[in-house]
Amino acid sequence: MQPYRIVIADDESIIRLDLKKVLEDAGHTVAGEASDGETAVNLARTLRPDVVILDIKMPVMDGLDAAKIICEENIAPVLLLTAYSEGELIDRAREAGVFAYLVKPFQETDLKPAIEVAIARYEQHQALQEQVTELEDRIETRKAIERAKGILIDRYGLKEADAFRRIQTQSMNTRKSMREIAEAIIIANDI
Repeated sequence: MQPYRIVIADDESIIRLDLKKVLEDAGHTVAGEASDGETAVNLARTLRPDVVILDIKMPVMDGLDAAKIICEENIAPVLLLTAYSEGELIDRAREAGVFAYLVKPFQETDLKPAIEVAIARYEQHQALQEQVTELEDRIETRKAIERAKGILIDRYGLKEADAFRRIQTQSMNTRKSMREIAEAIIIANDI
């Protein structure tokens, strides 16, 4: 198993100490420790660890609220390590975007696969997000080009292929993207 940089948060210092020892014995680096959710979020933002391990019940901000922030900000995968296994908490964990959930007391052998699965799922999630962003950008580019072609067709009586070629040529001549040219045509038309 590859060594990871990990932030851990648990309000019980003995649990944190035990968890830190288990992780370090497995070759990982505990980059930061927190006793409450708010500090865990701040550490995660600052340290950008490979994974964040949180308890649920903590002061200031509970682990589920911290997990939600960490997941929404796309900082790192969150693994909950908690003594609580009620359905409501599991539902909240799922809604928060948690990537793994372990119930205490845990076996050291349970931790390794949970970390690996959490990181793998997070990486898959990241790849899908990148694909979605790229597809959204392509769609917006296509919309802008289509709208700009329509403007050129209406204004200059061009055929569709000629309007496209004009945008393409202007793009090459100015070394700007076709989307930038299309958006400039749209803005000029709106004035």
